[in-house]
Amino acid sequence: MIEKYKREAASDVVYNLEYNSERQRLIIPEYGRHLQKLIDQATAIEDDETRNKAAKYIIQVMGSLNPHLRDVPDFQHKLWDQLFIMSDFKLNVESPYPIPSREVLELKPDVLQYPQNFPKYRFYGNNIKYMIDVANKWEEGEMKNALVMVIANHMKKSFLSWNKDTVKDDVIFEHLYELSGGKINLLHSTEELLNTTDLMRTNKRVSNKTTQGGQVKIQNNKNNKGSKQKNFQKNSNQK
Repeated sequence: MIEKYKREAASDVVYNLEYNSERQRLIIPEYGRHLQKLIDQATAIEDDETRNKAAKYIIQVMGSLNPHLRDVPDFQHKLWDQLFIMSDFKLNVESPYPIPSREVLELKPDVLQYPQNFPKYRFYGNNIKYMIDVANKWEEGEMKNALVMVIANHMKKSFLSWNKDTVKDDVIFEHLYELSGGKINLLHSTEELLNTTDLMRTNKRVSNKTTQGGQVKIQNNKNNKGSKQKNFQKNSNQK
């Protein structure tokens, strides 16, 4: 019997199954194991010309996975870099781009220094403190006075979002004086901030509302006063 059509025992087939957990780890799993095997075979080729042809063929196969980016120069550079990475930097071919090194790839970025701020009034946020510091650097004048009032109103709005009760302007002015280091003094000022209702006002003019069933309920237009609903009744004379 021909070896190709030789019947095998089911127990032998199950015994010879190859699980992914037993296979070699894929460096870039997105390309699959078949492409990884192609790169391993190209790495093992001894002839330089044949090995370079195989590398260019593999680049074409990798680019076919994303045909809309295949001819983009930056994307070609990325494919060549991934080719050397998947070969574990063992592939010796001529590349149109600089060949990456393992040392550069394994470099770790510097630790990002997060700002460590522990404000006394956290409900104002760090942006308010930044705005106050900017206002301290401005020269006295109308522009600075306008900026200070904007900051004070925003502080009052932030305070109300944390405490739903009303707040007096004197409290905001005291906090502003403290956060500015005594450079912005509105304690004896006659300026008044926006009232609570204006700061917490929400727009209730909604034309469409969604019901619980997910259907859109359209409100009737009050301007169409002349339109009347027509009731169609069956004429008793019709047979």
